[in-house]
Amino acid sequence: MTDVFAPAVRRPGEHALTALGLAAPAPDPADASPHAFPGGGRWRTEIPSCEGPEALAVVLAESARLDVPVHRISQGSGVWMLTDAEITEMAGASAERGIELCLFTGPRGTWDTGGSVRSDSRGAGVRARGHDAVAGCVEDAVRATELGVKCLLVADEGVLWTLHRARTAGVLPADTTLKVSALIGPVNPASYAVYEHLGADSVNVPSDLTLAHLTEIRRLSAAPMDMYIEAPDDLGGYVRMYEVAELIRRGAPLYLKFGLSKAPGIYPYGHHLREVTLATARERVRRGRLALDLLQRHGADGEMAPLGSRLPGPLRRFDTPA
Repeated sequence: MTDVFAPAVRRPGEHALTALGLAAPAPDPADASPHAFPGGGRWRTEIPSCEGPEALAVVLAESARLDVPVHRISQGSGVWMLTDAEITEMAGASAERGIELCLFTGPRGTWDTGGSVRSDSRGAGVRARGHDAVAGCVEDAVRATELGVKCLLVADEGVLWTLHRARTAGVLPADTTLKVSALIGPVNPASYAVYEHLGADSVNVPSDLTLAHLTEIRRLSAAPMDMYIEAPDDLGGYVRMYEVAELIRRGAPLYLKFGLSKAPGIYPYGHHLREVTLATARERVRRGRLALDLLQRHGADGEMAPLGSRLPGPLRRFDTPA
């Protein structure tokens, strides 16, 4: 494995601080993740909250204009908020560019009738409430994959296990990937490994995890990690752009997610939110350019996974029932 902090790589402000006698200790090689994506590369990119064909077109145009490489585009409102024609258009446009399209499986508890999710404790949060909610998520998964979608976003452990079993049994295509939402992201290595065993192909961790937490996770699991480099306000609003090289060094294989703070929520999306959705889609790509520029200035922009790559490589799973 190539250390992202090889001699040619510098940390932010390193030369100036060294001259002032304020140099930081050298990074510990033991903190670096030993893992990478199959086929090479330690990081991929993701543009989230792309809520329909029009927003997708904006992202594709802006990424071409700003030369932002994109491996995955994800949507948060859910499969059920899109028509067949819209899903087909999004899947086709993404496939044409070699980009993985990820759609959220619905229903989720925060939009359900349960009062506990609006209590101070938030109850079960976004998870699928009852058999019918699980069934709705499965319905979304089958419909989306039949229309050409290859990645599904989930926010419930039971739904994840069910969809993994469906994939294993041939109900869903074998190359379907399953992504765990930031809304239920694990915060310790043991729970991260459980998601991997349940069928997750990438796991979105909360953006407030420390660098040490990422190293702890990587000592137990090689499953790709998703992390907002800039998180939406409802996920904390954290902006960790200056840490991006170290996040890769410790968290690889890592999807760099370019979210947006100080922006209104747009889920579930409809045309009444069109202007803000298109404007924020455009700005997410620009935020991606800023993060990639930082990597380049620090000499840490190598080791990006090839564009068009999407599979996670061999992962550990629980045995599925016959």
